Amino acid sequence: MGFLDGLRGGREVHFDSGSAASNAIELTKRHNRVSLTKQGAATGNLRVNLTWRMRTSDIGGSQRESLLRHPFKALKPPEVLGHSQSMVNVDLDLGCLYELADGTKGVVQPLGGLLGDVNAPPYVKLSGDDRFGSASGETMYVNLDHRDQIKRLLVFVYIYDQTPAFDRTHAIVTLYPSNGPRIEIGLDERHPQARSCAVVMIENVKGELIVRREVQFVYGFQGELDRLYGWGLQWGRGYKSKADR
Repeated sequence: MGFLDGLRGGREVHFDSGSAASNAIELTKRHNRVSLTKQGAATGNLRVNLTWRMRTSDIGGSQRESLLRHPFKALKPPEVLGHSQSMVNVDLDLGCLYELADGTKGVVQPLGGLLGDVNAPPYVKLSGDDRFGSASGETMYVNLDHRDQIKRLLVFVYIYDQTPAFDRTHAIVTLYPSNGPRIEIGLDERHPQARSCAVVMIENVKGELIVRREVQFVYGFQGELDRLYGWGLQWGRGYKSKADR
């Protein structure tokens, strides 16, 4: 590999490809669904995890283009740039719209302290709120032992402080079934003005649990996702508890 090839190779950051070696299934536009039932993974607790990091490919992007034109600039010591608040203070939150078989509808989210319950309706529980996208991130649990009581679940991600930042973050939602490979959905599309994203739908279709990639970015918040997917809930302004801020 030549010097210029090495510089070009550093442009992009990729998630796992979903190969057998990574023991993961990556949902994409072309391959957008998987059956938990057929995977033998429709029981136990399904763990849903959100992690994110700043897009390193954006930091110093113009300098990288300059290096392609003037390779010897790489020998010059780089400037040390301070971290601005806009670069590091991005607060992504994980939530879930639910509809149960008996018609009950609602939302599980940090706002308003609506954290849910894993052993009683809605059988969805939010645990952990990470403001800086650490390795653990945010985690939600779905009790699939009550799958017959679940009609559909829409897992979504939104920006709490209302500042559009999806174009500056590299986020991934990962589902960890009780059996079989994990399921990954990358939020790697650029939508600079979006504030929310419907990530994945988990739906009970005639007794079969289907996981379907959505990745629909919207400029509004939960109310707009509600209208897009026909939930029909009433929305008001909510706040995180002090412990979650």
